Amino acid sequence: DEEFDELCFEFGLELDEVTSEKDIISKEKGKEKAKGASDTVLYKIDVPANRYDLLCLEGLVRGLQVFKERINLPRYEKIIPPQGEGQKLIVTEETVQIRPHAVAAVLRNITFTKERYNSFIDLQEKLHQNICRRRALVAIGTHDLDTISGPFTFTAKPPSEIKFKPLNQSQEYTASQMMDLYRTDSHLRHYLHLIENKPLYPVIYDSNGVVLSMPPIINGDHTKISLKTRNVFIECTGTDITKAKIVLDIIVTMFSEYCEKPFSVEAAEVVYPNGKTHIYPELAYRKEKVKPEFINKKIGISETPSSLAKLLTRMCLNSHVVGNGNSIEVEIPPTRADIIHACDIIEDAAIAYGYNNIQMTIPKTYTIANQLPLNKLTELLRLDVAAAGFTEALTFALCSEEDIADKLGMDLSATKAVRIANPKTAEFQVARTTLLPGLLKTIAANRKMPLPLKLFEISDIVVKDPSADVGARNYRHFCAVYYNKSPGFEIIHGLLDRVMQLLEVPPDEENGYTIKATEGSAFFPGRCAEIFAKGQSIGKLGVLHPDVITKFELTMPCSALEINIEPFV
Repeated sequence: DEEFDELCFEFGLELDEVTSEKDIISKEKGKEKAKGASDTVLYKIDVPANRYDLLCLEGLVRGLQVFKERINLPRYEKIIPPQGEGQKLIVTEETVQIRPHAVAAVLRNITFTKERYNSFIDLQEKLHQNICRRRALVAIGTHDLDTISGPFTFTAKPPSEIKFKPLNQSQEYTASQMMDLYRTDSHLRHYLHLIENKPLYPVIYDSNGVVLSMPPIINGDHTKISLKTRNVFIECTGTDITKAKIVLDIIVTMFSEYCEKPFSVEAAEVVYPNGKTHIYPELAYRKEKVKPEFINKKIGISETPSSLAKLLTRMCLNSHVVGNGNSIEVEIPPTRADIIHACDIIEDAAIAYGYNNIQMTIPKTYTIANQLPLNKLTELLRLDVAAAGFTEALTFALCSEEDIADKLGMDLSATKAVRIANPKTAEFQVARTTLLPGLLKTIAANRKMPLPLKLFEISDIVVKDPSADVGARNYRHFCAVYYNKSPGFEIIHGLLDRVMQLLEVPPDEENGYTIKATEGSAFFPGRCAEIFAKGQSIGKLGVLHPDVITKFELTMPCSALEINIEPFV
């Protein structure tokens, strides 16, 4: 285990934990539930999100074998069948509105075992979750080619006209009935929204009208792959053609090693609505040139060009020195869609060299760091307000819409709040526009504590601002509340005077601070004042309105102060 952990680290991966099914279940559900689960040792390996070629055992083992120089990198070969014998996928124009792109390929004379089959299904699932963005960009379908006959048609039809027996079901359903059937399915219900409200649903037929699949939801039961399957037809449909090509390349390169002729893939032809045809998979190899001194400089090492080429070859990037050692020619295989820029090649060279083998050096640039003035002021204030007998609270930056509007007697549109597009809970719908609700909720959760409760918080609030480049702006606010049998307005007023004293702002109208009577929806009439300083209004203080107090489930009077401290930086 330790050796393998070491190897993973050298290869740029992380062995997360060594566990077993039994351990996992007993941790999550208790020992009782884990009885009868398997004790087989499982390795949980963390793979970087850009390395789609390491998402299955085949690719991982191949990568590690090449890294350890036990095998040479296989050459992936595309076999184009004689004219008229290959498989064809015809795309009709109805698909344009829903999922306009499709790619296809065939794995011939493949031999599955239980392990290989499971790995094949797992890889599709991992790709669906990762590069396919939960099937929104690409959906993969794999079919037993011997159960169907081409050419295949990828089209779109009204849901009532699509009828077939979906995978692992015993009867036929129409597409509309299927939507209802899978609405309760823990796995498939997450994908229904992708086509649910569209007038036409995408569907793939063979030449006899047998349904292969209804992407991105489910395959047909007719073309189901089993351990006896010898020829696999793979189709990927999607809204992003680049991602679809990458996904197809990954699947065929990973599993072509089990074909009768290892690492060979039979190409399929895709016919587009405009009559153009394209052969997939692309399996494109491309060459890039990188200067050795550039690699050395970026990593901070001094290796010869030939040893750099050897390092890159160990990372599945076949490389050799060209032009009197002036540059390294790197061949990028179809499995490495993550190599986009020279920096990606340099990163692989650094991994093969070993991050731990790079000599640590002190940077040649000499800089002195400084604290951000706003944060420095915040830190200083926090200490002194705490010294004044108030307890600091840290509350969530997100809250519910009613916390900042209804409960404070305001209208939501007047708050200029930034809303979250798809909140997970009702508690986190908007970014807070004031710190007060957070502190009142904190008091509500600590009602059992002895009175008085004196709390404060200095944090950011967020409001919409069309003039800002991101459409919103943060302000650093200071908020304090006093909760007791009597409102204690004088205590909050005293705290304001103390804060102003600390900020060296004198109490006068010209160049200091003043307070003027005003009305606020959250405050008791006649018990609210606006605070002016530096020629602008910086906040309010006062006794909270009984309605506000009851809405936050409190029972005693409470006074509060909230100011913006940014003008004092």
